[in-house]
Amino acid sequence: MDSMDLEREKGITIRAKNAAFQWNGYRINIVDTPGHADFGGEVERIMKMVDGVLLVVDAHDGPQAQTRFVLRKAMENKLKPVVVINKIDRENARPHKVLDMVFDLFVELKATDEQLDFPIIYASAKNGFAMRELFATANPSRGGHENNEDMTPLFQAIVQHVPPPKISTDPFFQMLVSNLDYSDYLGRVALGRIVSGRVAVGDSIVCIHRDGRRERASVTALFTYAGLEQVEIKHAAAGDIIGLTGCEEVYIGETLTDHEDRTALQFVDIDPPTIRMHILVNDSPFAGREGKFVTARHLRERLIRETRGNVSLQVNDTETAGAFEINARGEMQIAILVEQMRREGYEVMVSRPEVIFHRAENGNLLEPLENLYVDLPSENLGDILQSVANRKGEVVSMDHHATRVSIEAIIPTRGLIGFETDLLNLTRGEGLMSHLFREYVPFKGEIGGRGRGAMVSMESGVSMAYALNNIQERGRLFIGPQEDVYVGMIVGENARPEDLPVNPCKAKHLTNMRSQGEGKGIQLEAPLRMTLERAIEYIDIDEYVEATPKSLRLRKRILDVTARKRAAAAA
Repeated sequence: MDSMDLEREKGITIRAKNAAFQWNGYRINIVDTPGHADFGGEVERIMKMVDGVLLVVDAHDGPQAQTRFVLRKAMENKLKPVVVINKIDRENARPHKVLDMVFDLFVELKATDEQLDFPIIYASAKNGFAMRELFATANPSRGGHENNEDMTPLFQAIVQHVPPPKISTDPFFQMLVSNLDYSDYLGRVALGRIVSGRVAVGDSIVCIHRDGRRERASVTALFTYAGLEQVEIKHAAAGDIIGLTGCEEVYIGETLTDHEDRTALQFVDIDPPTIRMHILVNDSPFAGREGKFVTARHLRERLIRETRGNVSLQVNDTETAGAFEINARGEMQIAILVEQMRREGYEVMVSRPEVIFHRAENGNLLEPLENLYVDLPSENLGDILQSVANRKGEVVSMDHHATRVSIEAIIPTRGLIGFETDLLNLTRGEGLMSHLFREYVPFKGEIGGRGRGAMVSMESGVSMAYALNNIQERGRLFIGPQEDVYVGMIVGENARPEDLPVNPCKAKHLTNMRSQGEGKGIQLEAPLRMTLERAIEYIDIDEYVEATPKSLRLRKRILDVTARKRAAAAA
């Protein structure tokens, strides 16, 4: 169901999506939600749309940190779970052990006795079969069961255990908007489940906005789902999940009804954001070279448009013209937004993530704390434990497997900024991590920075292999030869803690004298090319990431070296 380019590239779900199918006279609606905690707003807002959850767990890996987040939300909303243990056809599948892990997770999340009595389905989506029980004596190539030709047991479990939609006894039309879509021909499409009554194309309805305003509109079109496709219909009744057009100013969490006198339906609470970043208009010397949308007006319109469909994102104006403050769940959420914007033709600059602090009633400073889950090779355990300790983290539990170790730690959100870069470097790309918001606690003290300085260009022009050959002895390069650079652009990482001004544009002077180095080839190491998420984690407080449709550059906030020194001295 992952349809966005970014979802396919990263292998994760970013946006919640609807689908539906008919089976034995029943209509079953499915909503696929992201598992990553950064996109938790997508999970929270569809909770009023569904009556049960399918908890899909890998038959070898078991529940992940993301599983814990989504399941916790489902438990809080009293939804009925059906556990599906998938990929049982894998050679190293261990479904019984995974089932124990799932049960432990339910107990940990304080599930009720009714929720703990969950039905279990064993399935292989790749091979297209599902079953209720495993038999060790049966054919192992077919998942340990002979009669597993199709997904019928899964459909039976959904029909048997997931309750039908709760339909209000009110005779009039009511619908809570849980998602938004857009059509080039019909405008904004409000998606949600009808709580009571009926609606038909041409009906006059009222949109009750969050600020209490009432706005009347006419229904221009109705949609429902058949598979993944949207199908146009003429009328719909209570319990149906539909798309409705005609209200151009509708937002997520608002109520559609038949009359101005009706009260608004209650929307689910959205968790508060924990990370703050600034997105700015690109003012670098290369601004406007690659992008179509480069002004503050374009940037503001795009960010406001994003908040309409993304309830966990907050956008505020700042005192500086062309700079906008974004409050979100995590840096990954903002990195995905910036990546989408640069693909659409925007040029932006992004600041380093900062944690949103709160004040307690007694005036003490509070900061967000997170649960960190790390899976890494055994030989890298010491380095990672040291990194966690340096970031004010406390290890809660540690499980040793054959060649890998699983760690659970409690760590300030500030300590997680840049941790993934450390993890990938120390484990040579083999480490896996995920994290989950826990609570606000008193401030834990200062955490050290990146520990290494930047190599900053002091010339504008084109980088030369001759110059880079000398520079690479001082640290790691971020650029290769024949690339455009400007004054203040970061071209590499210094091996020492302080920043180092360098000249990557210096060319070898040609003379009619034969030099001693003649004939020695220049051997440059491959430059480090960062992804957007890694670049945002890497930069320091006085640096920006410049994101354009074709390039990612790191730069200093103040480009001129003299002005930078003055600003540092004044601070």
